[in-house]
Amino acid sequence: MSLSSPKTISLQRFSLNFAANIIATLWMLVGSTRAFSWVKPTFFQFALFATLALGSNVLFSWLVATSGSVFNEQGLVSYLIWPVIILLAGIILARRSGNQMLVFVPVVLWLVADTLAALLQSIVQLLGNHGWLPGWSYSFLPILFLVLFLWQTLALLWIFARRQRTPWWERIIVLIGAVALLTIWQRNVADQPIFKQIPIEATLEEAALYEQPRLLQQALSSIDPSVLGETDWYFMGVAGFSDQDVFRSEINKVRELFDVRFGTSGNSLSLINNTYSWLDEPIATKTSILEGLKKIGEQMNADEDVLLLTLSSHGNEDIIQLYNPPLMMDNLDATWLREALDASGIRWRVIVVSACYSGSFIDELSSPTTVVITASAADKMSFGCTNTAEMTYFGQAFFAESLRENNSFAAAFKDARLRVRQREDSMGFESSDPQMAIGSLMETALPAFEQALFDKNGSTTMSITDNNTPVTN
Repeated sequence: MSLSSPKTISLQRFSLNFAANIIATLWMLVGSTRAFSWVKPTFFQFALFATLALGSNVLFSWLVATSGSVFNEQGLVSYLIWPVIILLAGIILARRSGNQMLVFVPVVLWLVADTLAALLQSIVQLLGNHGWLPGWSYSFLPILFLVLFLWQTLALLWIFARRQRTPWWERIIVLIGAVALLTIWQRNVADQPIFKQIPIEATLEEAALYEQPRLLQQALSSIDPSVLGETDWYFMGVAGFSDQDVFRSEINKVRELFDVRFGTSGNSLSLINNTYSWLDEPIATKTSILEGLKKIGEQMNADEDVLLLTLSSHGNEDIIQLYNPPLMMDNLDATWLREALDASGIRWRVIVVSACYSGSFIDELSSPTTVVITASAADKMSFGCTNTAEMTYFGQAFFAESLRENNSFAAAFKDARLRVRQREDSMGFESSDPQMAIGSLMETALPAFEQALFDKNGSTTMSITDNNTPVTN
């Protein structure tokens, strides 16, 4: 059956034509030529779905850009090019086939499909903005959105090719060419959405340039020497990623916990990467971390004292991110950290790494005198790193909850691991699978170290605000 044969009869009611066009599009999306039997390509249906498609795409672009965005005329033009092209194609097909009813058939089907796709994208984006999607899904969303864009156009080409009974090899060539063209187009206009995020260039105040050396020196000089004959605990916290407040908050909360409840006040140091703390806290770089470990090692008694080192940031395999624009920083890798710890002379160590894939740090950091606790397995993500959270899922469970109810790190870890698993299960996430490794000598010495720590446990408690936002670190 040729393109000159289909005759469409509009239904009496506008709403019935509207519903028929949606049904026709659903048939088109599954590759069926039944779409031609249902489509009602009137001018008013074209105008309606053109408005709905544009509105849906504006909504999606606005949800993606969130706050701090402006209307982008170039993005609007980039979007309108495709429905105009498809409308022109309909006009050409109508003239060649002698069937004027074909004028609006391609563009109506495409606009309905585009409206449905844009609404689906908007729903998915809204869920993502509220943190209601599994953490692993965020990396797949761009692929999903591209597939939806390709699908609606390829389905349209497919049903017209079937209607014309074109040879299979011609169909394959057309589809491959369309995929290549549309993919290249999408990538080239990716930086031209209808609502465009206003770029914010990171700047550094002149005062911060001169204040940072003083802040680091002040923090290092406030670390007291240990008391001979007693087991003293020292605390060092590193918040690595500046653009999310949760890492700064977590390290400061943990330091508060240990200073107030476990008696490390005067023996603690925080190194913080955060956009808003340049004038208040020393930043976390490899240089400042090395200087901090060196100073703590000088003040500690290597035989009697213990360091609790806590790292909180985004991570990857063997990497903890150190990010604080406009400075260009090297990331913190497991090998370098092990070498820095060995060089400091710190013998007894409890290291807590709160980051995605943090289990990859265990092999390198493990030693007979070390406890390594990580928020996730080597191949797993961890969750909870958003600006609205005060602590990550693991930080909340381990530091703010479990250490208040247990008098050993092993018991606290076991309890925290269960809490994290329950929270992740309730949110529908793959388990982060926190890990703990205890060195052979530390296993024997740790009970005495823990007794010295927990004996200083006072009645003061931390105030923690729970947050369920499931973004991965």
